[in-house]
Amino acid sequence: MKTRIENVSRRDFFKAGAGLTLALVLPSARGAAARVAGPGIAGSAPAVAAAFEANAFVRIGTDSTVTVLAKHLEMGQGTFTGLATLVAEELDADWAQVVVEGAPADAARYNNLFWGPAQGTGGSTAIANSFEQMRHAGATARAMLVEAAAGRWKVAAESITISAGVVSHAPSGRTAGFGELAEAAAALPLPATVTLKDPKDFTLIGKHAPRKDSVAKTTGRAMFTQDVKLPGMLVAVVAHPPRFGATVRGVDDTAARAVPGVVEVVRIPSGVAVLAGDYWTAKKGRDALQVDWDETAAWRGSSAQLLADYRKLAATPGAVARNDGDAEAALGKADKVVEAEFAFPYLAHAAMEPLNCVMKLDADGCEVWNGEQFQTVDQAVVAAILGLKPEQVKLNMLFAGGSFGRRANPKSDYLVETAHIVKAIGGRAPVKLVWSREDDMRGGHYRPLYLHRLRAALDATGRPQAWSQRIVGQSIMLGSPFESLMIKDGVDATSAEGAANLPYAIPNLAVDLHTTNALTKVPVQWWRSVGSSHTGFATEVFIDELALAAGSDPVAYRLELLAAHPRHAAVLRLAAEKAGWGTPLQAASDGGRRGRGVAVHESFNSFVAQVVETTAAADGSFRVDRVVCAVDCGIAVNPDVIRAQMEGGIGFALAAALSGEITLRDGQVEQSNFHDYTVLRINEMPAVEVHIVPSAEKPSGVGEPGVPPLAPALVNALYAATGKRIRRLPIGTQLQS
Repeated sequence: MKTRIENVSRRDFFKAGAGLTLALVLPSARGAAARVAGPGIAGSAPAVAAAFEANAFVRIGTDSTVTVLAKHLEMGQGTFTGLATLVAEELDADWAQVVVEGAPADAARYNNLFWGPAQGTGGSTAIANSFEQMRHAGATARAMLVEAAAGRWKVAAESITISAGVVSHAPSGRTAGFGELAEAAAALPLPATVTLKDPKDFTLIGKHAPRKDSVAKTTGRAMFTQDVKLPGMLVAVVAHPPRFGATVRGVDDTAARAVPGVVEVVRIPSGVAVLAGDYWTAKKGRDALQVDWDETAAWRGSSAQLLADYRKLAATPGAVARNDGDAEAALGKADKVVEAEFAFPYLAHAAMEPLNCVMKLDADGCEVWNGEQFQTVDQAVVAAILGLKPEQVKLNMLFAGGSFGRRANPKSDYLVETAHIVKAIGGRAPVKLVWSREDDMRGGHYRPLYLHRLRAALDATGRPQAWSQRIVGQSIMLGSPFESLMIKDGVDATSAEGAANLPYAIPNLAVDLHTTNALTKVPVQWWRSVGSSHTGFATEVFIDELALAAGSDPVAYRLELLAAHPRHAAVLRLAAEKAGWGTPLQAASDGGRRGRGVAVHESFNSFVAQVVETTAAADGSFRVDRVVCAVDCGIAVNPDVIRAQMEGGIGFALAAALSGEITLRDGQVEQSNFHDYTVLRINEMPAVEVHIVPSAEKPSGVGEPGVPPLAPALVNALYAATGKRIRRLPIGTQLQS
């Protein structure tokens, strides 16, 4: 099948700026940039025919191009570059000859090894679960190329070397490119075993390598879902209920159908869809709809009321997430007890690219184009709606313009909606569903609202003898396909992570959890760094309060309690050293009060410490001047990508700390877009330094761990500057009151 895909607007933008001709017809297009997001760009075979497909992850063409099939979504985090680095390292390929394609949906070949028989991207697992698998794929291809050369040159395989994509036999002076040997290699059996490199021999891992997606993205050639245009395709927008839990009682679509260009109006379980040849016409049609919403079962509460209800729950014990010793007994006889309450709002994902999905139904099955993050789940759910087998749902993984967890929806919400629309029109046209940012920001799936209540007992020396932490909030796993795996004895592990595994040496430590899904119908979902997005704040602000109550330096106090956790301690020491902890801060030229704060946190098996420097003005305003970050994520596959992820995570976390908040009143979300749910502006971004701890441990994730320490380190810095403690996020104008 050949499908013509065109994009006009973004192409025109770049044509105007750079004089490029960027019309794209695939799969006949050639070149690495054109294939960087394939096969999803064409939904077809790779552009360059593979002469040698060593395994599910590596193809080598007769032109010596090495194509790496990436099983994980590239959403800005650098996965395509990281996976390609692993293959190229063991293959001894030239970095320039390596291109990357998104792998098709196939859990048997492309499952996330940490998730069992499921393909998907999330939890900062892309490199961590692929580290040996992708290296093995590269090493296998290398061994077969060597064997092919040995057969052609009638020499021992052991006498052949490969460097920068050139196969050589030094004694005879013969050389060959991969492409010359590809067909011969393809005829060989797979080697029974291969030996991976000793890390001391790495030439790409740990070194600088340009990102594989940068050129395509900066020249407009990269394909996102919004770029996809299929012949006869209709664009759909959906009128969703104004309150969660409401349904359609009736609809008058007369005015909508009268809008020139509107093709169809259909009712689906989640609302009313209007279809037209383009987005703006469909939106005009939606605006003209007269929908009678049945709000009998709608939730009409507010976030303020929820917080009040959570406070009542926090007075009673929840399900036990951790229970070391007897915290209550130790608190009862303590010399000194410190207590604090922390509150966290709902948060939106607010990715730059709006939610979207293209779906085509025909006699052979269904084909989907999407920034696909959850292949196995989405495939099964879409198939069930359309009455197909999962293997009849072909998913083409395109780039995603950010996600932060949103596109990994456990209920496949926007894919489900697209499937219902395609089904409602009998599959007579491909459909592109577009949620505007307002649709997404008001339509739900947020980081849940949480309340934490903490108490600690200090002995006469100020050392903590007991720690009690009670967490109240919605479970993101309840009702999802992961409920049986992630909820044990009433505890959603993702709600308590970062608290239940608190590393500090405290003999009596209790963490319990109230799950509140019955109190509200607000849809929730994981958000970048998941549970650690709130537990990291509560624990690292509270430990700072304990250090101050003990009259101790916050870094020294933490280090004393982290004696059994050397990786926590190492990043903490490194961040403190690089930040000049213990030395006076330079006075602010404008007379502001300066402060320095610290936090350390483990998430997704990576360890991150951050020191924040801030300046506070007399009117309660403040600026963040500098963030010093130390990260231990095992072997640093691509140091530049790691630094970028820490920097991005710090900016993302800072936006949420400063102003991120979804509020509800009478069951309706009050925010709608970037004007009232702001992301960080460039003038708000502080100077950031990232220091990577050298490590021989296997790589762990970097997409999420940069987020949790920022907000507590900032709040601790503000306390150092002003003496005012912030325990509720976002910070907003709290310093002004």
